[in-house]
Amino acid sequence: MENNGDLELNCHATGDTRLDKAICQWITWDKNPRTRAQIEALLQDGHVEELRRRLLSRMTFGTAGLRAAMGAGFALINDLTIIQSTQGMYKFLARSFPDFGSRGVVVGFDTRAQEASGCNSERLARLTAAVMLCKDIPVYLFSTYVPTPFVPYAVKRLGAAAGVMVTASHNPKEDNGYKVYWHNGAQISSPNDKEILKFIEESLEPWSESWDESLSDSSPLRRDPLREICHAYMEDLNSVCFHRELNTKSPLKFVHSSFHGVGHNYVQQAFRAFGFSPPIPVPEQKDPDPNFPTVSCPNPEEGESVLELSLRLAERENAKIVLATDPDADRLAVAEHSDQCVWKVFTGNELAALLGWWMLFNWKETHPCQADMGRVYMLATTVSSKILKAFAQIEGFHFEETLPGFKWIGKKIHELAKTGNEVIFAFEESIGFLCGSMVPDKDGVSAAVVVAEMASYLYNKNQTLHQQLQNIFEVYGYHISTTSYVICKEPLTVKRIFTRIRNFEDENTYPKSSGGHRIMHVRDVTTGYDSSQPDNRCVLPVTKSSQMITFTLQNGIVATLRTSGTEPKIKFYTEFCAPPGKSDISSLEEELKKVTNALVEEFLEPDKNNLIRRST
Repeated sequence: MENNGDLELNCHATGDTRLDKAICQWITWDKNPRTRAQIEALLQDGHVEELRRRLLSRMTFGTAGLRAAMGAGFALINDLTIIQSTQGMYKFLARSFPDFGSRGVVVGFDTRAQEASGCNSERLARLTAAVMLCKDIPVYLFSTYVPTPFVPYAVKRLGAAAGVMVTASHNPKEDNGYKVYWHNGAQISSPNDKEILKFIEESLEPWSESWDESLSDSSPLRRDPLREICHAYMEDLNSVCFHRELNTKSPLKFVHSSFHGVGHNYVQQAFRAFGFSPPIPVPEQKDPDPNFPTVSCPNPEEGESVLELSLRLAERENAKIVLATDPDADRLAVAEHSDQCVWKVFTGNELAALLGWWMLFNWKETHPCQADMGRVYMLATTVSSKILKAFAQIEGFHFEETLPGFKWIGKKIHELAKTGNEVIFAFEESIGFLCGSMVPDKDGVSAAVVVAEMASYLYNKNQTLHQQLQNIFEVYGYHISTTSYVICKEPLTVKRIFTRIRNFEDENTYPKSSGGHRIMHVRDVTTGYDSSQPDNRCVLPVTKSSQMITFTLQNGIVATLRTSGTEPKIKFYTEFCAPPGKSDISSLEEELKKVTNALVEEFLEPDKNNLIRRST
């Protein structure tokens, strides 16, 4: 296929003009022999539908940037699509920042790799850097893998125009991603994401210099920020360390798993920065391995089934607390061993209740003037627990919700900071936490050591994390939640499901009840409808590109159905928000289970729609 005759033949091989053009573009533009060979093999073997899937669509920005499987094609992650994305980024940033040439870009990467396509995160990061360097833009390219939160932290500290992190976080090993941060350290959100996509579409043909990976070594404009950022980050952890003297004396033992990702070295350093002895690492999961050999999926949110090695090690070492960071170390799972020899794996919402209480407790200890409370905020995504709202109603600080995805939290933090307000805690239920305001993104490294300090403090008072969680619920009201999903790989089925919900009995009429309880309010962020508002218009931004509907029931249950921005899932979130004093837990749990099951069966119809239920 190297001579012009063969190239011409293969560019007209399928009879589909649009597909043939895309094939020709790929063969012409792709300089990676492995991914080019993948397209050539598909063409030679006549796999037209697979070629259409790979070449006739492009990635779009979801809740966590661009994310897809690694492999050949415009719809996947590979050298060419990373170059195209970065060329679009360059044009957008050059238009947005007159001083772009002096501010530069931060680039980081995790340890993902796929041998078949020659893709690995470091190479993709170096190509990202090459695109910028060939246009004389300074690049702060980390010399080794780093946690995702180091990139937004570096963007803010170095005054860069933007940042890129090459990672797919907890996704399956076949995937990779391209996460973009704005100058304020927050992930990009609308309308910037749409503007960047437009510039990418205008920049598809790679510049010849964009393939020069060696620029990442030879260019005088490339700088390695690793030492400076790591040192500064560990110093800044002081802002969320409140009991160092107690930490140094704590007999409590911790086990940490980095899930074959980047977290081990950085969590060890964070513990030392707080005055702790380092946690005991899970040896089989300590070092990076892109194949994630010891877990069925590299997502600590899945709970006890994927934490087994950590829990068994903790039992042998007599460690009470297990901490697990996901592969790019921006999320945190926590488990606690009880005297009854059972493990309590906390949900994201339960951890948020504990961390929210802890950050508020210490803020009040260090700010005796009650008037200061007027500028204090806590934030949560709208599919997360309302427990912080209950805190705010009693304690007098401010609480606000955002759309799902930490990009919206980061954007809100930036807006509030401009008016002199302070966000002391923010979270999303999928075990993403931000303690303090060091990084305008979720951060598993700082959250891990903050949990350790909280546990040390409580255990010093003969109290466990679980006991403190019950204390919180007794004061602020029990908030019992459940989160799960069904898998749906057919976009048309997803569209049909949500269209039916919007026209449930009659046209433009939503369901009126679920599980025998009347639905009081419906909020549809996809269409912008909110029946709780006087004008029926959503306060949250409308997101037409994804599906999300929230139902508020008469009995106090709030339920949300939404599509995932990174995986082929329909997620459902339900929470019983009980008032203080209502403590019949078993009845609350039973009622929540009943409503959740009804919501799934009545609205999603899993059997009829061939949805794959989450395995338990």
